[in-house]
Amino acid sequence: MTEASQTGTPSVSTIDDAAVRAHVAWRASRERELREPYGPLSPVALHWPTSRHEKLPGLPGEWWSANGMLFTQPVPGDTAVLTGEDVEPDGPTAIGVRDGRSRILGTFLPDGRDGSAAGPDHESAVAVEVVLRTGRYGVRPLDPQAATRTTFDGVPTFDYDPAWVLDVPVRWYDEPEAVTVGGARPGLVHHVEVFGEVDVVVAGQAATLALTGTLTAPVVVFSDEADGIAPWRTLQVTTPDGAFGDAVLGDVADEAAEVAIATSHTLRLDFNRAVNLPYAFTDFGTSAAPLAGNHLPFAVTAGEKSPR
Repeated sequence: MTEASQTGTPSVSTIDDAAVRAHVAWRASRERELREPYGPLSPVALHWPTSRHEKLPGLPGEWWSANGMLFTQPVPGDTAVLTGEDVEPDGPTAIGVRDGRSRILGTFLPDGRDGSAAGPDHESAVAVEVVLRTGRYGVRPLDPQAATRTTFDGVPTFDYDPAWVLDVPVRWYDEPEAVTVGGARPGLVHHVEVFGEVDVVVAGQAATLALTGTLTAPVVVFSDEADGIAPWRTLQVTTPDGAFGDAVLGDVADEAAEVAIATSHTLRLDFNRAVNLPYAFTDFGTSAAPLAGNHLPFAVTAGEKSPR
């Protein structure tokens, strides 16, 4: 584990060229992910349908919720049409998702938009994402032409610092603990499971961070005292040898990496890879907040800064 200095930050470590190159490659991958047409930069609204059959601003059809499902159907006069594998052309279409999850139902071409353009910089169709949060269905249009995406020029970050790569012992729980946390929007809660905990010590200041996510892909969602950051960030946890860090699920090697995570006695927290959750990029994210105790009482001057 990197030792802490007496100034509130980890001690300076020799920068390894290979580690820097790996970090640069990881940052490039992260930026590409953010720029995906229907990624976290594309939400332009978040609507909450009720039991009444109603139009939603900017969306085709009418929407309502009933009996634990969300419904939509076309209405006369609509010129935009929602299409998709699971969309009934004449309606009604019913869709359900698990609480805390989301799913893209279909896409539509807004009035006045040319659908003949092609290429990664000319996406035209708006996707309709259905979410279930705190037992309530939401509808979130994802527009590749949203200003938050078309004007995006990267996430500001702290400079890479190997001193913020910390190897810490982990205490796995015998059984996961169910915990309810808040969300990025008032009135929302999320139900998460805690699988274990790690202790982080910097300059004599200690804090315990709970591990959520999944047993084989744990994360820490945390807040800290740094300036210019979002209220909370998240960090994918790896083993000291990097197991799971950039894994693509489904490969044999990835399955081995998952096992390595769940059986490791030491985990790596590379705070250079602390990232913003979707709520930090637009006003329409519903990201889960950290557990009440997941606060570091010092400034983590590593990872992503606030994007706005």
